[in-house]
Order: sequence, then structure tokens, then C-alpha cells
Amino acid sequence: MDGCSGQGISVNSFALVSYLPEPVAGFFDSLRQELVSGCHAKAHVTVLPPRPLACAPEEAWEMLKENLQDFSPFQLELGEIQVFPITQVVYVSVSQGYRELERMHTALNRGQLQFVEPFRYHPHLTLAQDLQPDEASQVFEIARRRWSEFAHPRDFTVDRLTFVQNTLENRWQDLAGCALSFKELARTTEPGTADGVEFP
Repeated sequence: MDGCSGQGISVNSFALVSYLPEPVAGFFDSLRQELVSGCHAKAHVTVLPPRPLACAPEEAWEMLKENLQDFSPFQLELGEIQVFPITQVVYVSVSQGYRELERMHTALNRGQLQFVEPFRYHPHLTLAQDLQPDEASQVFEIARRRWSEFAHPRDFTVDRLTFVQNTLENRWQDLAGCALSFKELARTTEPGTADGVEFP
């Protein structure tokens, strides 16, 4: 998933993500641009991978809001650079917060949001995908070297989730956000900027 915040023609593909805070977000945004030419991604960890909806986005968001009331902020720490062997996706592992993300995914992947995903849910931060095996090896080495030079803390608090929708241009648009701590709900797009979809 190429997590972005952009404009385009919306398609029936939605996801729930947790964006990374600074300075780790800026580091990985820059690294992804280095690894994948033309990437406009915003660094994120996916809670619900991309899926079509059989209901209106507003209805799906209401379900998410209700289920997210059971969750509190938690600490997440990023681990090592790794590669998924089947898909050749280069990613950063999650060394702390893995179980919390799994529990959240299980609780949210139900009802109108349920989707049979092609791979078992594995919390991670994607760096590069759609690579050939030889490309994946090169990207892995560059990413591993850059990550070893990162001098800031590798952990942060997950306290906000964002509901996003994809476009034909494969640019993900933010639709709505939920703060876990105080159950604050906030619209993250101005009226009319997400094809008229507005959330309370």
C-alpha cells in the first residue's frame, strides 16, 4: 500500500492506517523516495489493509468508530529491515506493539469491513514493493544501511488512526481520523475534498 494524501478519482478501496510521527516519518518518507523513484508515500503502519466496501464509506467509518472505542494508545517500536520472501516487499518489522496491532486488526476486520486478505496480517512498515529478486536485494542493503544510521528513537505512541481511500492514480486520500486516547473524532479533509464524502 502506497500511503499518500493526494487528489484523484476515487475507487472502491479503503484502508485504516497509523501515520508515523516525526522524526521517524520524515526519515522514512525520504528513504522511500530514494528507494522507489516518484514515490509520494507518507510513512505508515497499516491496521486494515486495502479492501473494497459493500457499504457507504460513512457507514464503514461509523463501524470503525464504534469498535475503536475499545482501544487505548499503545507503544510501537520499529525493528529490523526485512524482505517478504514471496512478494519481495522490503519492509521494517514491528518489534513492540505487534500483538496490539494484531488484536486491533482482528476486532476491526468484521461485518461490512471484513475482507479475505491474500496474506496473513503481518504488521510492518512497507519501504518498497513490486521488485524483482535482484532489485529487492539491492534495496534491502540500502535500506539496512540507512536505518543503521538513524540516530533518533525508534519507538512512538500509536494514538490516532486514519481512514483512507485509494484513487485511480494510486494516491491515498485521508477521509477521517480517530484519536484513541480521548475518542476524539476529527474530519481530516475539508468538505468536498474527498469527492463529497464527509464524516461527523
